[in-house]
Amino acid sequence: MSPVSGTAAFVIERRLPVGVPAAIARVKEALQREGFGVLSEIDLKLKLKEKLGVEFEEYTILGACHPPSAHRAVSIEESIGVFLPCNVLVHAAPGGSVIKAVRPAATLSIVGNPALTALGRDVEAMLERVVASA
Repeated sequence: MSPVSGTAAFVIERRLPVGVPAAIARVKEALQREGFGVLSEIDLKLKLKEKLGVEFEEYTILGACHPPSAHRAVSIEESIGVFLPCNVLVHAAPGGSVIKAVRPAATLSIVGNPALTALGRDVEAMLERVVASA
């Protein structure tokens, strides 16, 4: 199986012909339209430079939360918080940038609770719209 096929199981992906800062702005707007908030923003390039003194590509991880879905998830399974928030990655790529979002249905299916898997599919549909419209 090729790496693309493997990651397709847990990643929603789209390439954009714009740089990372513009892609991040687009993603944040798209997340807001779907009812998500951004709880965290990690500039991995900056952190790796600070902590290790290494150079790395532009690579930002947004921790996105859809409050009604998060509430439902922790009400179904208290420990599910280890999978929250939903991470959305924006990184540099030749000719622009790439957006990648976690596939919650794949992640939550690990638990083996059909109610969580169904919720994961609902959140995944929202994240697919976010990636498509960014």
